[in-house]
Amino acid sequence: MRVNHVGEVCAQAMYDAQALGASSPALRETFAHAAHEEADHLAWTQRRIAELGGRTSLLNPLWYAGAFAIGLAAARLGDRANLGFMAETERQVEQHLRSHLERLPEADVESRAIVEHMRHEEAEHADAALQRGGATLPLAARWAMRLAARVMTKTAHYI
Repeated sequence: MRVNHVGEVCAQAMYDAQALGASSPALRETFAHAAHEEADHLAWTQRRIAELGGRTSLLNPLWYAGAFAIGLAAARLGDRANLGFMAETERQVEQHLRSHLERLPEADVESRAIVEHMRHEEAEHADAALQRGGATLPLAARWAMRLAARVMTKTAHYI
């Protein structure tokens, strides 16, 4: 659950930055709406971590700063790339959440419900970004995003 929480910290940062760099009020609203839903996910994962007796990542300030910088960079590439980055990010998060559901014990009904709800909303964010004109990112960019996500998830699992 700590890894999911880190993902939500990063989502807050990215969407805040992407909204800041968006060219239109409508696009800013798209990112603000997604950030609002991600704030719910952040609260749910934080609460569940506490219930399970765990702790959040010690590197959360670093995750936030890095994701904010990435979000600003995506926004600087223009609206289509900005939305494409959102779509690809959410598709990768959805895949991560699917794999997490496979590993969660069936008896942990509460964690499973949280992860499933998050997975559903992440898919909606990806679909919305594509419907608003998000570009398909180049393969190299998608691979770089996967690599960065793997580093983050492995590190957040322990620290």
